Amino acid sequence: MINLEKLARWNAARWQSAALTRPFEATARRLIAAKPRYQAVEARTGVPWYVVAVIHQRESSQSWKASLAQGDPWDRVSTHVPKGRGPFASWEDAAVDALVNCAPYAARNDDWSVGGTLTMLERYNGLGYATKGVPSPYLWAGTNQYVAGKYVRDGVYDPTAVDKQLGCAGLIKTMMAMDSGIAFGVAAKPPPDPQQQASSAQPPARAAFFMAVAAALARLFRRA
Repeated sequence: MINLEKLARWNAARWQSAALTRPFEATARRLIAAKPRYQAVEARTGVPWYVVAVIHQRESSQSWKASLAQGDPWDRVSTHVPKGRGPFASWEDAAVDALVNCAPYAARNDDWSVGGTLTMLERYNGLGYATKGVPSPYLWAGTNQYVAGKYVRDGVYDPTAVDKQLGCAGLIKTMMAMDSGIAFGVAAKPPPDPQQQASSAQPPARAAFFMAVAAALARLFRRA
């Protein structure tokens, strides 16, 4: 069993020591250019838009034809884990399903500090690296925190394989340098449920009764 609090502390410490060893700028710029689409998903899930963006990059190289869940086409039923999702009406609908209904249920996360954010991203890919006590390339590829080691297929770990993709941590660092609005520790919240808002806006029956009585008495006293 992985201690997630300890993993969050490790990831926060790695973040402080991380330096980029590959160019991230072009990819970061491309992700920021799609900010409005990611913000639309944030509005429906509470997951910060830049987290949605880096997952999209890692899972499908930012393909708008691929689901955020596992990179399968979102307009048909998925065949990779998580299997059986879809089809969906849009990339955004598929992304919301991935974050709300699929493990690790990122929409339920309430810790968007540096450690909490990075650990949620690591959980999104799986905790196999944490089990081995090694930095996850899903986070750290392209930084000095990662040298080699990769799951080349499900359940098969090759200590000499090198992840060629850019890791989420380096992407976020580079995006932060380009967009001053990106910050850890800001808990994103989805908008209130309209139905819940409507019901809460109406006073309970008991309160409504007393309000009506008070209004009637006020009218009588004014006439007197």
